[in-house]
Amino acid sequence: MSTVTFLGHAGIAVGGAAFRLLADPWLAPTGAFLGAWHQYPRNDHLDARGVLDADWVAVSHEHLDHFDPWAIGRLPGRTRILIPKYPGPVFRERMVAAAGSRQVIEIPAWEKFPLDNKGSWITAIPELSPMCHDAAFLVVVDGRAVLHCNDARLTAAQARRAKHLAGGRLDVMALQASGASWHPICYEYPPAEMAEVSRGKRVSKLRAAQRLVRQTGPELAVPFAGPPCFLDPEVARLNWVLDQETGAFCDPEMATRWLRERLPSQYWEHFLPGDALDLDTGAITRDPVSAGFSYSDAFRPEYLERYAADRAATVQGVLAGFPEPGPGLFDRFAAHFDYLGGLSDYFRGRIDMTVRFEITGPHGGVWDVAFSPGGVKVGEAAPGAATDYRVTTAGRWLDAVLTGRIAWEDLLISFRLALYRDPDVYNDHLVGLLKHANAPALAAVEEYETGRDETERIIVQYAGRSFDIARYCPHAGEDLSVGAVVRDGQVHCLAHNFAYDLATGKCVNARSADLAIRHPLT
Repeated sequence: MSTVTFLGHAGIAVGGAAFRLLADPWLAPTGAFLGAWHQYPRNDHLDARGVLDADWVAVSHEHLDHFDPWAIGRLPGRTRILIPKYPGPVFRERMVAAAGSRQVIEIPAWEKFPLDNKGSWITAIPELSPMCHDAAFLVVVDGRAVLHCNDARLTAAQARRAKHLAGGRLDVMALQASGASWHPICYEYPPAEMAEVSRGKRVSKLRAAQRLVRQTGPELAVPFAGPPCFLDPEVARLNWVLDQETGAFCDPEMATRWLRERLPSQYWEHFLPGDALDLDTGAITRDPVSAGFSYSDAFRPEYLERYAADRAATVQGVLAGFPEPGPGLFDRFAAHFDYLGGLSDYFRGRIDMTVRFEITGPHGGVWDVAFSPGGVKVGEAAPGAATDYRVTTAGRWLDAVLTGRIAWEDLLISFRLALYRDPDVYNDHLVGLLKHANAPALAAVEEYETGRDETERIIVQYAGRSFDIARYCPHAGEDLSVGAVVRDGQVHCLAHNFAYDLATGKCVNARSADLAIRHPLT
């Protein structure tokens, strides 16, 4: 019998005749991202020792709600750990450190890795652009296929290729429908604008899931992989994002309802921690503890209050591990950005902006980092100096980044900071530099972005005119023939919501390479 047991968030256990595989189990009672994120609903009623008794563990990427060192460190010594092969070394190095003596194996994209001697296998499917170190896993167990998308925003072509590779049938396709980025919730938007941006993010995420499932046609589609909740008082105010009507993130129940209305012929279901699916019969066994949970707005306040009380001492223990920094914080900050600025001329030129850091607490200050094609300048903020981006955070969190205890992206996703940008335009290369912070990964992005083949074209219509455009989005390679809409004189890529002006090809809501557009044909 082949089974999938859902562990909460993006975690699943796949059981076959000859092996047991876990994918992205997040079980740590300490939560993730500086104790800010916690599993929602909680999954600590599961028998962690029993869950972790696995032959294989596959971890898709280094975000700490997927890569859980607490769980990795409690695996049996025999367990082998599978990760995608990314251009940079950081994820591999972090996993090897957490794995101890356990074997860590990198899987190249699309290569079948055998899980037994009976024909079962797994492969990794990374996002097209190496800017994003996210990947899906396709697992074929005893002839049944599970496409575990994690956080990866696959293109329609990738999902269809996965289905073909699995023999033309996907028994289960689990995909993220919630999102949990620091935009917009960490930004300083007025309330009305925050509500409008949040609505747009939520609908965009759901439409992307709808489009991908429609193009793929799995037997069962499962919205999963979030959202988290926030239990520490410092970030608990952010739980508004869980509101089912106005929040920035979608829970699986709400997502399932929305998607079922729009694709009624598709079989949809959502699962809670401990729920199990028999892949042979389709029978679902519900976990008796999780059965008492509800995502409803009425249920949530009391549930989170109890949950926060239960985790309070644990969260305080996490925070106590990050003391205030000593003297010399600015000198280390300046050296850090001097190093980052020397990693890639391409990234530095694409950023081309000044970022202000307002660091609170002992030994903090207000410091500007000016990126330009010629180099990076770091210094005390000059009165009245114009800046494009502002980051406000505590010195102890910055210190953790500078000492290598956490990555910049860990801090961003922790939501323990405030952000502001003017103009309100996303700079993918700034985030990419902070996220990767190593030369091989940045070089892979440069090669991808400068080596795109724009000879394949499509024709789109707007206002009675025809436009000849490149078929693939210049940002992350989405096939615009199936993954875009044209409205208001713009091509909107549905994968990451980048919008390109049909008159000029310029991206209007982010710093991105231009979309190659030829003049109207009619």
